[in-house]
Order: sequence, then C-alpha cells, then structure tokens
Amino acid sequence: MSFTLAIVGRPNVGKSTLFNRLVGKKLALVDDQPGVTRDLREGEARLGDLRFTVVDSAGLEDATDNSLEGRMRRLTERAVEMADVCLFMIDARVGVTPTDEIFADILRKKNSHVILAANKSESNAADAGVLEAWNLGLGEPIRLSGEHGEGLNDLYSQLLPISEKFEEMAEETGPETDVSLDDDDFEDDEEVEYEIPMPTDHKPLQVAVVGRPNAGKSTLINKILGEDRLLTGPEAGITRDAISLRINWNDTPMRIFDTAGMRKKAKVQEKLEKLSVSDGLRAVKFAEVVVVLLDAAIPFEQQDLRIADLAEREGRAVIIAVNKWDIEDEKQEKLKNLKEAFNRLLPQLRGAPLITVSAKTGRGLDRLHDAIMRAYTTWNRRVPTSALNRWLAGMLEQHPPPAPQGKRIKLRYMTQAKSRPPGFVVMCSHPDKMPDSYSRYLVNGLRESFDMPGTPIRLYMRGQGDQNPYKGKKKSTPSRLRKHLEGRKS
Repeated sequence: MSFTLAIVGRPNVGKSTLFNRLVGKKLALVDDQPGVTRDLREGEARLGDLRFTVVDSAGLEDATDNSLEGRMRRLTERAVEMADVCLFMIDARVGVTPTDEIFADILRKKNSHVILAANKSESNAADAGVLEAWNLGLGEPIRLSGEHGEGLNDLYSQLLPISEKFEEMAEETGPETDVSLDDDDFEDDEEVEYEIPMPTDHKPLQVAVVGRPNAGKSTLINKILGEDRLLTGPEAGITRDAISLRINWNDTPMRIFDTAGMRKKAKVQEKLEKLSVSDGLRAVKFAEVVVVLLDAAIPFEQQDLRIADLAEREGRAVIIAVNKWDIEDEKQEKLKNLKEAFNRLLPQLRGAPLITVSAKTGRGLDRLHDAIMRAYTTWNRRVPTSALNRWLAGMLEQHPPPAPQGKRIKLRYMTQAKSRPPGFVVMCSHPDKMPDSYSRYLVNGLRESFDMPGTPIRLYMRGQGDQNPYKGKKKSTPSRLRKHLEGRKS
C-alpha cells in the first residue's frame, strides 16, 4: 500500500522543483516568478527504495474569499486533508514569515503527519532561516535543496517509518488471495493481443482536452470526474500546465490531460505562457485521442482550426466537442451551421465526430464517451491485404490514375503497414509523379469503404523496381567465342 505525500508552502519556495526531482521528470512548470502552479499535480515518486505518490500544490495564499487566490488555497487545503503525509516547505533564505506561521497552525489541525523542510539551504546564508523554523513547532526541520538534490537522505529517513507503517496496514487489511495461473491463461492473453488493444488499468486510454482559453476544458474534466479537482473560474488562462488525471469513466480506464488554453502565437509574449503552450503541445503528442473543445458562441476561430490541424498532423484520433450548448437558443439551426462549417473548414477531418456538450450541466457526456471509444477503435483498425487489393482494383476501374508526360502510372498492390493511425503503402510505378488529387481520392475511398471516418490516414506511394536482375547490364560475349573472333581478325 503506497502513501501520498503532499508538498505545500508559500508561493516560490521551490515545491515544483522538488516535485520534479522526486518523480525524475520535468513534469511541473518551474519559473522564478511566484504562483506558477495553480492546480494539483500528481506523480509517481522514487526515493531510494521508497515508492509513493507525490502531489505538487499551489502556493498557500492568505486569502479566504472567492478570488483566484482563495480558490487556489481551498484546493490546496483539500490536498492536505486527502494526503497521508504533508511536506511543509519554507524558504530558508527568507526565514519564517507570518504567513508561514498561519499555515503551520492549519497543518497541525488538518494532518497528523507533517514534515518540515527548509528549502534553498545549500549555502551558509540559510542557517538563520533553519534555526527560525524550530519556532513553528513542527519538529526538527530538514535542510533541503530541491534544485541540487541535497538533504534527500534526511527526507528518506523521515518517510521510511511512515512507509513501513502503511505496508503493515496493507498486510492487515488486504484480502487473502490465492491466484494460480496455468498455461491456458497465458494462451488466452496472447490471443487478445492480436485484437484491438483495449484500455486497461496498466495502460489506460490517453485523452488530451485542448482548445482556446476559457473554452471550459477544466470545467468539463471536473464534471467527468464528478468532483472539483481542477481550478476553474471566469478568468481566462487559469490552467497553466498540462495536468494528467487517472479516471475510470464508464468502466473505461483513462488518463485525461487538461491543457492550458492556446492563443495565437503572435499574442504569446510572456515566457510562462510559452512554457504552458509547449506543455500542452507535448500532451497532444503523447495522447491517443484529442478532444478539441470549442466555445459554442465563437466556434471555429482561426486558432481552433490550427489546434485541430495540429492534432491531425500528429496522427491522433480527433473529436470536436462544442461546449456551452446549454445557453444556445436556436440549437437545430446552430448545429446545422456547425456541421457545414466543420466540413468546409476541416476537410482533412471529414467524418470526425462533432459532439455538443455542456460542461456546466453534464449533458452530452455519454455521447462524448461513446465518440472517444469509436474514434479509438477506428484509430487502431487494421484491414486485411486481400480486402485492400480487391478494393484497389475497383477504385482503379472506376477512376484510373493519370498519365503524366504520357507515362501511365501502374498501381500494382497495396497493404497496411501500420495502425495508430492507419498507414497504407501502395506499390506503383513512377511514385514521384502521383498527383495529390489522386492520393486524396484513394484516402476518401478508404474512409468510406472501410468505415474510418475522421481518423488521420497516411498513404505512402512506393516504387517497385523491375525484378529482372540483369536489367541495365551490358551483354557479355563468351570468352571462347571472343578468342575465336580475335583469331579470324588476325
């Protein structure tokens, strides 16, 4: 049984830096300005032989109203209540502030296990701050340096007895199981691997929700989760980094990524926003299904089209979801206009699902789940080679390829080289002279004939050389005949 460690403290004390070091990856955004982290980010931490879940939280602010800082504080306090252990960090170079004293009192009441850490204590300038930390009444402070990795041995010593305690609890409360595996079980597993790989707890379905700022991405994910796990509000650009959440949605294991809103590149000037956008782009690259969330009031803006095109170019299954549908009056007329604009502006995603949802009320979420599963299934589809070549013969008979410069392009056969997304190879003569229009004709035919709407399809034209091994070689005269001819000349 693993335990959960929540890292809390004032803004800019180094929580995200320590989080990245514990998980061994640069998952959390780090910047010199305070208040970069706003949401709760979870990760699997490794410290020696200890394995546990670590939570990076927003900086604790002395605000209790409904402002952005107040909502961030309530979210962090909730993480403190849910965590098994709290690591309370202070800035040793600054020393103990009145805000630190307030939060120390809160932590003593809300969590039974609190570890005090004085971060940024790699130099002698931090000695005074470490001594002041004793006054917080949370025991001996650990001298830490999240940036340089100093003091992690002391942190390990503090966490080891807590880890052993949770392991004993797991042995006492865990159910008795006696599972035996025979050869038949392994044979069944091998057969399943040849089918479409369905999501499991070990390999959940990776879904990224992307869109412009204030489209309602975090609100939508909160509604799917059934709890206010992500920070939301009327302000645009609240989410700053891509937050991944594990969920079992309608019996489907998923990992959903909430990403920062992506504005036009010309408007992105601040360094922090550039980091946020790059983090969202990375989430798209690692996702399997991408949900592009639009605002029903202003759908298909130029930036929406760029985001959808990016997901298609990355080869991801794409779903267009139109949010805030509950406030639309003329729904039928609006839906008709949306479908027309979708087909006209995004022809490369022809047939992709267009789902109307309301993140506020939860309407349309079942349709969204079904669309995600259909898109995932299509994205993994494989077509037998025999069926492909019968289809290719029919397409050639209906519309033969052109003859550029009087040379007829011959399409000999085709096969599917890969899936995720589906990729097909056509062996032909003169592949470099194949026009793009004929390739689009084949791709559209693949979508219609093999039921692959919306998913990106890759079509590669490859040349097939003549199988005659002597082609291009000069004819040689036998040596005996050559000597005879030379003798006659003399």
